Amino acid sequence: MTEAITASDQPLRQNLLGLTRQQLAEWFVAQGEKPFRATQVMKWIYQQGVTDFAQMTNLSGALRQKLAMIAEVRPPHVVEKKFSEDGTRKWVIRVDTADGQGGLIETVLIPAQDKSGSRRTLCVSSQVGCALDCQFCSTGKQGFERDLTAAEIIGQVWIAQQSYIDHPEAGQTPDMRGVTNVVMMGMGEPLLNFEPVVAAMSLMLDDFGYGLSRRRVTLSTSGIVPRIDELAQRLDVALAISLHAPNDVLRDELVPINRKYPLQTLIAAAKRYVLRPDEQGDISARRHVTIEYVMLHGVNDQDTHADQLLTLLEGLPSKINLIPFNPFPHAPYQRSSRNRILAFQRKLTEAGLVCTIRQTRGDDIDAACGQLVGQVADRTRRQSQWQARVRQGQEILRTGG
Repeated sequence: MTEAITASDQPLRQNLLGLTRQQLAEWFVAQGEKPFRATQVMKWIYQQGVTDFAQMTNLSGALRQKLAMIAEVRPPHVVEKKFSEDGTRKWVIRVDTADGQGGLIETVLIPAQDKSGSRRTLCVSSQVGCALDCQFCSTGKQGFERDLTAAEIIGQVWIAQQSYIDHPEAGQTPDMRGVTNVVMMGMGEPLLNFEPVVAAMSLMLDDFGYGLSRRRVTLSTSGIVPRIDELAQRLDVALAISLHAPNDVLRDELVPINRKYPLQTLIAAAKRYVLRPDEQGDISARRHVTIEYVMLHGVNDQDTHADQLLTLLEGLPSKINLIPFNPFPHAPYQRSSRNRILAFQRKLTEAGLVCTIRQTRGDDIDAACGQLVGQVADRTRRQSQWQARVRQGQEILRTGG
């Protein structure tokens, strides 16, 4: 008697989502097909949002049937989506983890208007959790679980693009060009998940993928210096530095990776990145690094800090983005006042730097900067440690020492 074939007996199908053009061409060749099939399938996946091979009508019927047997296009699984009143969209995505429980990541799409018209910037995650434990970021409180795959990274873009087909903005028709900019500023440190991040960003840039301009794809790092240099050899994308402090003593506390790669080392790497020759051998005057600086009341927002920042950034083509701190439960910091942020900005702009203040968006759906998947267990125990320090300080005040 022939035994029934169970699902576990079935061979695993190759997920084509997340394979670069070269990887996909090599895969097709390994299946006995022509390499140009890669570009055909890429256009269906990324530019048309199609996951069903039966709908890929410029492929032969035989190839479509073959692909249905051996391959799939499987985006990540969305467990929750929220659309803010200000137009921000957030997706909570579940991915597999070693404990079998599954981990949560988030991606956020932020609409805005600029000189070129409507801009929709997608903030993409690169890891489940984060190992860097920056003190002002709730994401780091959940600790680090694992890196995301290239499919899980580019899949966030696929989900956001698809949302503009299924849920166009009020008064608009379905839009396949929903995402205009991508920033690798979500959960995790992108340069600690280097190869999957590079693969996903190459699909964002690829003309047969999303075809985004290299100036519209930004990688943000807390300062993994060797990987900044390696990135310069692999891709030409915009660079942002998650700085947040103008001196090593303060940054050691706020951004602990600074103890391994201090400021002078980091700034030198940023200069190498933005001042490297282009393909013609010329240094592009258009390149700059974005400096991200969260404004913490009484911690890093004084005029002396602005003066130190001016000295630190001398000779680095850059623009500064001041980020009002977004509070989360038991956070040990407060947001700088509006007047203090404006005074800080004024000091920098009067010295000739381009300095903007980030508008807080999506905080009604916990989608603001530093809030991603913040409602999780404090696996780093930083919250309990901080509460213990507060109680200790209160006891000292009560007893007089």
